[in-house]
Amino acid sequence: MDTEKLYQTYRMLLFSLAYRMLGSVMDAEDIVQDAFLALSQLPMDANIRNEKAYLCKIVTNRCLNLLQSSAKQREVYVGTWLPEPLVHLEGVSLDPSEIYQQRETISTAYLMLLQQLSAVERAVFLLREMFQYPYDEIANMVGKSSFNCRQIFHRAKKGIRHEPPDIRASTVTETQVRQFIQSVIAGDANSLLQLLSPDAVHYTDGGGKAPAAQRPVVGVSRVIPFYMQWMDWFGRPDSHYSYRITTVNGSPGIVMMIGGRIAYVYSFEASDNRIHSIYAVANPDKLKYLEEAVR
Repeated sequence: MDTEKLYQTYRMLLFSLAYRMLGSVMDAEDIVQDAFLALSQLPMDANIRNEKAYLCKIVTNRCLNLLQSSAKQREVYVGTWLPEPLVHLEGVSLDPSEIYQQRETISTAYLMLLQQLSAVERAVFLLREMFQYPYDEIANMVGKSSFNCRQIFHRAKKGIRHEPPDIRASTVTETQVRQFIQSVIAGDANSLLQLLSPDAVHYTDGGGKAPAAQRPVVGVSRVIPFYMQWMDWFGRPDSHYSYRITTVNGSPGIVMMIGGRIAYVYSFEASDNRIHSIYAVANPDKLKYLEEAVR
């Protein structure tokens, strides 16, 4: 068994599954590494008919175990929970353009939608909807019957279809993102009013470890004043900020640096050609892998 060849062949597929399951880049990478380590430790005469399915089963089970063990921690999470951003920066090994299949399904909005499903529902839904596994193989991976997996999938898909329309928002453009950050820095409320949807929502994930709005800021009449509070800070000579527009979760986003460190990562969703959802991750634990990669 050529483990290195299997790693090159299936690494991104397995990462795609784990990241969508967990919403965490670092945990997904760890689980993928563990899966290949487990594979390499099998006896030489181990009879594995389908290495891809075997690896997917390991990754799925480890994701389910991690989600179960961290459930209580998520219940007491401070403020809004957002998925760990998947960012394309020089030095970061995971390029969103390489993620296996359907880039729109790594958007922040879609990942948040998946979080509404139970862990098993999420696994069954992803394995069937995205990776096209037959129900009998999914059953083997999650320890359910084929019939139960079929029922779980249809229940999960029905739940996703019934989500509000903004969850299925369109991709923002780089021009919109650039106009947004330039308007915020300039303190141009009128430009933001033209750029943002009337029912725009701002989400911040600080995890209790960084300054953040504890609840979503809802409506353009509240979102604009929220950002206008940044005006004075950006105008200070000692603010030492910079930003970079890059790919975040498959779409144009922003990496904000303050004092030489990554402080915020922004992703966006659009609706009716306006920015509808703004997602800002400030929790340093979720930005750690980026800091380490760009040093």
